[in-house]
Amino acid sequence: MNFTVESLEFYLLILIRISTFIMSAPFFNANTIPMRVKMSLSVMLTLVMIPVVPVITLDYVGVIGYASLILQEAAVGLILGFMCNICLYIVSFAGQLMDIEIGLSMANMFDPMTNISVTVTGNMYMYLVMLVMMATRMHHFVLRAILDTFSYFNIGQAVFRGDIVETAITFMGNYFLVGFRIVLPIFACMLVINVVLGVLSRAAPQMNMFVVGIQLKVFVGILILLIIVPTVSTVSNFIFDVMKETVTQIYNAFLPR
Repeated sequence: MNFTVESLEFYLLILIRISTFIMSAPFFNANTIPMRVKMSLSVMLTLVMIPVVPVITLDYVGVIGYASLILQEAAVGLILGFMCNICLYIVSFAGQLMDIEIGLSMANMFDPMTNISVTVTGNMYMYLVMLVMMATRMHHFVLRAILDTFSYFNIGQAVFRGDIVETAITFMGNYFLVGFRIVLPIFACMLVINVVLGVLSRAAPQMNMFVVGIQLKVFVGILILLIIVPTVSTVSNFIFDVMKETVTQIYNAFLPR
């Protein structure tokens, strides 16, 4: 293989697309993973893709033209990794809704992986889904998501159209829909408890329903969480299907027409 100046510029753009994806993709973008490990993985994947990706002539003029290609490839990796990462945050969003209904919304904790404050149930669901991802080798699909982009569109061939914005808007609508579907059992139980407490407040006005309601909601909420924990595998499969569908839509949005 002859490494000319033109081919070196081409391979650097491959590294840009892969490295920006690694920095924003789920599991790989965790702050607990050292930066050297992320960069080493990006370089290794680039070396694997060099014999596979056909070298094409880059259409640019001067330093500004090459900088625009760098920004374009960085945007491809960031958008794809960010959308895959958002898919996992559906369970975190559902967990926060559960804690609001149960009464544990004030019990926040600092997540060192994301550097944000998360609720207890949201953090539990996030780690459980991450474990399922590792067990089912879904992280291999995450890596293939960026590697397959080179078979759909080569370096400099990605087209940014309004379809990407439309895909993002559609996904955000599904984001809330899926989150509410996950938290639906808790919503149903809390609704029944609120109705019962309302009836009791009419039947026994001297009873402090606020104190009773908080304790009852926490107890019933934790009990329901223990019951629905076995459904984490089903929720994970549903999240992974949403991730695969989102990746396919992004591929189609970037394809030149």
